[in-house]
Amino acid sequence: MKKTRKAPQRNIIGKRVREARFAMTPEVTQDDLAGRMAARGVYMDRTAISRIELQDRYVMDFEAKALAQCLKVTVAWLYAEGAAK
Repeated sequence: MKKTRKAPQRNIIGKRVREARFAMTPEVTQDDLAGRMAARGVYMDRTAISRIELQDRYVMDFEAKALAQCLKVTVAWLYAEGAAK
């Protein structure tokens, strides 16, 4: 059997997604975030949100934009390009 290496990380916004989710009042669950994404036409389940936060899933550009809108932050903040949300 061929051995494969686990990719070190597949996105750079996962930690910021989790941080923004917990910073909201009240805290937003992964299920809640998935529902908010669906309302914007981007369908992903709780598992996909979890994998993004764990940096195990790639994030498409339109998904990053929708995540930022749902979490009330800027896309630049998700990519850690600025301190302001």
